[in-house]
Amino acid sequence: MSTAAATPVRTGQVLADLLPASRVRDVALVLGGAALTGLAAQISVPVPGSPVPVTGQTFAALLVGTSLGAGRGLLALALYALAGLAGVPWFAGGSSGVAPSFGYILGMILAATVVGALARRGADRSALRMAGTMLVGEAIIYAVGVPYLALATGMSATAAIAAGLTPFLIGDALKAALAMGALPTAWKFANKR
Repeated sequence: MSTAAATPVRTGQVLADLLPASRVRDVALVLGGAALTGLAAQISVPVPGSPVPVTGQTFAALLVGTSLGAGRGLLALALYALAGLAGVPWFAGGSSGVAPSFGYILGMILAATVVGALARRGADRSALRMAGTMLVGEAIIYAVGVPYLALATGMSATAAIAAGLTPFLIGDALKAALAMGALPTAWKFANKR
């Protein structure tokens, strides 16, 4: 009888698929993905002149998506968003509810889904492909978050880009570099098992 650990790793799998399959596994992964995103959001540094802080939440959301795949990633980030809207204080800095930065959370739901689908196609197996996957995910988050920020605050598009995109580019490059090392290394370790 073979197990998931003994099965060769192939395209079509994400890291979570290496665990023995069950509904309990899937529920635990979704809950864990939401909790990880909530914990990472507590790493929050205010940005002068912007209502959007630098957080670990976007990195966690993209990591959840690539590790869990599109379906579980979508569910984990949707649970994170819904629980935060319901009052769980796990948005950036221990907040909850709708804020000018809520569009980034909506973008994270979509981004986790897209990067999860890309990971299932092997986009998390090499550093270069992982960098591209992170860039796609970040672009999706900004494509939703920046216009939402402009609408929620009455900022012009230029002001929203200056407050909600430009200050975060260096941090996003660092997050992409971390992912470039972490996920391909996890796959190398899994392939050795």
